[in-house]
Amino acid sequence: MTKKCLTLLLLLSIISACATPRASEPLPASAPAVSTAESRTMSLFAQARLRSVEGDLDGALTLLNQAMEADPASPFLHTAAAQIYLQQNRSEEALAHCQVAIRIDPKFVQAQLLAGNILVTMQREKEAIPYFQKVMELDPTKEEVYLHVAIFYLKSFEYEQAVNTLKAMVKASPESPLGYYYLAKTYDQMKLPREALSYYKKAVELKPDFEQALIEMGISQETQGLIGDAIESYKSLLEMNPSNLNVIQHLAQLYIQQRELDAALVLLQQQGGTTLENSRKIGLLLLELERYEEAVSTFQEILKVEPAAHQVRFYLGTAFEEMDEVDPAIAEFSLIPRETPYYLDAVGHLAYLYKEKGDPEKGVALLKEEIRRLPARVEPHLHLAGLYESMERFQDGIGVLKAMEGKLQADPRVIFRLGILYDKTGQKELSVAMMKRVLAATPDDAQALNYLGYTYAEMGVNLEEALSYLKKAVALKPGDGFILDSLGWTYYKLKRYAEAVNQLELAAELSDEDATVIGHLADAYCASRSFKKAIPLYKKLQKLEPERTDLAEKIRRCRQESGEK
Repeated sequence: MTKKCLTLLLLLSIISACATPRASEPLPASAPAVSTAESRTMSLFAQARLRSVEGDLDGALTLLNQAMEADPASPFLHTAAAQIYLQQNRSEEALAHCQVAIRIDPKFVQAQLLAGNILVTMQREKEAIPYFQKVMELDPTKEEVYLHVAIFYLKSFEYEQAVNTLKAMVKASPESPLGYYYLAKTYDQMKLPREALSYYKKAVELKPDFEQALIEMGISQETQGLIGDAIESYKSLLEMNPSNLNVIQHLAQLYIQQRELDAALVLLQQQGGTTLENSRKIGLLLLELERYEEAVSTFQEILKVEPAAHQVRFYLGTAFEEMDEVDPAIAEFSLIPRETPYYLDAVGHLAYLYKEKGDPEKGVALLKEEIRRLPARVEPHLHLAGLYESMERFQDGIGVLKAMEGKLQADPRVIFRLGILYDKTGQKELSVAMMKRVLAATPDDAQALNYLGYTYAEMGVNLEEALSYLKKAVALKPGDGFILDSLGWTYYKLKRYAEAVNQLELAAELSDEDATVIGHLADAYCASRSFKKAIPLYKKLQKLEPERTDLAEKIRRCRQESGEK
């Protein structure tokens, strides 16, 4: 390369940077002499640079044109002119000068790169690709070029070309986190989550603070069911940026899905009342954790700020109801307007609360009025049937549901409730038929699967079929203690006592001292000859259900079998 070319290249790099002008450094005393023509070209170029820095782009172009007249075969000057035209949004003229520079010197990387970038700004990405590919050939270290090409292929759904381009990028720059990140994104789009995850991990390994890669990696882990790994990824993000509200909310949601409610609550409380939505979630978690007084306080604070937050008012009424604070609960549910989506459920709660106050007929009248007002809505019918059930007026409940017509009567919720009422009246066959109808319409209804499986277990029939229903129900709701109890009880009925104990122990942990679950576990311990574990549970049941006369005999038998006096 000639001295002239080197000097012009240096000047070109300066003009393209558009930096603040600074004092020129003196040439070394031994600098070689240049010709008058070269000196004029360099002088014009230097003046053009100054004009450009000062914002006089037209003046800069005039000087560059004079320089090109003096040296028409300079790819550097044409590329410099292209940059000025691009600054003026004169893309076609900029492109033309790049093409002249490329004709003069096809290996001139700056002109090839600029031509590609100009075409991208003109939304002519496909035409830009050959220029970028030439740059990749001439200078494999330019990461942005690979990315331009790969993203074009991704947008065109040409995944194989995108992968090949990005693999060439990481081969040329093996320490490039961006190359691995975009490889992961490509495999994500190709629905190849394992490959995607491996490249996200590589990107994060190279750049541990690569926030977007960590986010995408967490999402990829979630979709593959690697919830624990996803939680760790989001925790790493929060270590870098503790105030990232989106990550906090997402991580809290994962904790909730995993039933790690205390962890979710701590995480959200660290943010305090940053948003009403955050406060609402805190209140719901407190409600779920049965910390009712704190839930009430949280919901009341929200309503001070936003009195029309009717959903929050519904939650507040529910919290009071759980605390057996009947009058405050009635007051809150009564404030929910008819036009809101929460009104009919609020009416259902009101009806039950009136029953608790000793006036069930007031609740019945309230629900009958809603049925008259909204005959095409299923909710008031279900609420009335449920209220009759709580009053042990089972036939009245059946009558309400059987009186419904058309689509309402075919609603799986109606059929399910009918099945329960038939069971309560001793009509087991009709109950089973109703549950099977529910499952024909909604095969993944965990409650119907559980009800049918448990019914078979209690009847001692179709136990293998019951087992299949209950295994599916547990898969759908793995944290439901009552479904686990049904599964354990079915194993007990099948005399598979070790499996029964495993499931019933889990059920007991999740079902909060439920007498039925405790009784099932005690029976399973006894059947598996774990008498020392069974006896304390039977004694606990005597306190919970003092009316039961069979427990003393069970304790006596356990002691006899264990040799205890």
